[in-house]
Amino acid sequence: MARKKKISAEDLDQKFDAGEEVLDYFDTENMRRPNKIQRISLDLPDWMLVLLDSEATRLGIPRQAVIKVILDGSLRKRA
Repeated sequence: MARKKKISAEDLDQKFDAGEEVLDYFDTENMRRPNKIQRISLDLPDWMLVLLDSEATRLGIPRQAVIKVILDGSLRKRA
């Protein structure tokens, strides 16, 4: 395998933003997805959905993102 080019994160961002090709800086042969996503079904009462939707609107993000943020914060506190 050929060595990949090295570049700083700032330079990579600038090249990407300028529309330049940046794949030469990544090892595409050994790519992996670090956090496998697993779909679940979750039943919630109406009042909870109203509060989640209100928070999602306030933050300008989807309901699912609000749920993830809340769960992440809660789980990190317990760890």
